[in-house]
Amino acid sequence: MSSIRNISRLKKADPKEDQSKPILFEIAWEVCNQVGGIYTVLRSKAAVTTEDWGDRYCLIGPYVEHKADVEFEELELGPTLGPTIEALRAAGMKIHYGRWLVTGNPRVLLIDVSAAAYKLNEYRHSFWTDCNINYPDGDIETNDCVSFGYLLAQFFEALTNSLHHKRPIIAQFHEWLAGAAIPLIKKRNIPVATVFTTHATLLGRYLCASTQNFYERLPWINPDQEAGDRQIYHRYCIERAAAHGADVFTTVSDITAIEADHLLKRRPEKVLPNGLRVEKFAALHEFQNLHREA
Repeated sequence: MSSIRNISRLKKADPKEDQSKPILFEIAWEVCNQVGGIYTVLRSKAAVTTEDWGDRYCLIGPYVEHKADVEFEELELGPTLGPTIEALRAAGMKIHYGRWLVTGNPRVLLIDVSAAAYKLNEYRHSFWTDCNINYPDGDIETNDCVSFGYLLAQFFEALTNSLHHKRPIIAQFHEWLAGAAIPLIKKRNIPVATVFTTHATLLGRYLCASTQNFYERLPWINPDQEAGDRQIYHRYCIERAAAHGADVFTTVSDITAIEADHLLKRRPEKVLPNGLRVEKFAALHEFQNLHREA
């Protein structure tokens, strides 16, 4: 196990880098882990974001070994994140640092959620006391979401302490699976500026699949009742807590902004189209296409 005391292999800081400049993190379940459309969104913006931010830009996702073997290259630790990563590894967190093997080769942190399975009962209890959200024992996806949230909160707390709160940290979280960290960061007063981005609301996806004239009916829909009827109330609560806890709430289209306003009860401050090279990528989330056709 690595130790915070053994940092001889850390790269020397670039003397030209302004240590007061902010660091940008982008967090999603689909970093180095293709599941759906968000993977394409992240890939489409990686090159231009890395060009603008350099090594001050870093993505965070879950460590999935068979996918990381293909898409991820481990690197030696750098001076900014290195001490934090070493300390977390010494404390038992399995965290990998390297580059995502896509255009731009952005820096990536991959956190092994499964390695924290022994803390699951602790996380479930704390999530109830911290956020007043309970969820069924057998919901594996929510277990992963909440565990990921606590590990992320632990990372950001350690990082801001390592940097002595002298460097601005911005963290953008995509979708509810990455969003559980936001209410935890807020409750712990961790000095991180948070952005939550929904590409299509969780409840909206379910309603679009089963409801005719969804957008015409939207103003009269009771989100709590509908989420409960579909047995996703706990997931809906996580998404809503992320939307309300974030410093800035964004979505990817005007129509999804309307949806979020009604279902999550917060109007997004900004609409950020999926992907930055929009002339090359048509990276709309697959569920948004369903929304438009409904």
